Amino acid sequence: VQVVYSGGVLTDVQILQYPDGDRKSVAINQRALPTLISEAISLQSADVSSISGATYTYNSYRISLQSAIDAAMAASGISG
Repeated sequence: VQVVYSGGVLTDVQILQYPDGDRKSVAINQRALPTLISEAISLQSADVSSISGATYTYNSYRISLQSAIDAAMAASGISG
């Protein structure tokens, strides 16, 4: 994932790549990712709630999001 900060505030999370090789993965991601993105922006962190039926998506998203947040903060000098 990639995060967008504006004025020191997390304003967007962009999904750069996700599993889309089968219908089940696509359906799970279409349902889970908008919720995960919205919650991350609302909470201003990667401490999002899990989503039933999307455990792999949730785990991967949370790890990727935290990594993107850490990289953005380090690059811009934003303190956590």
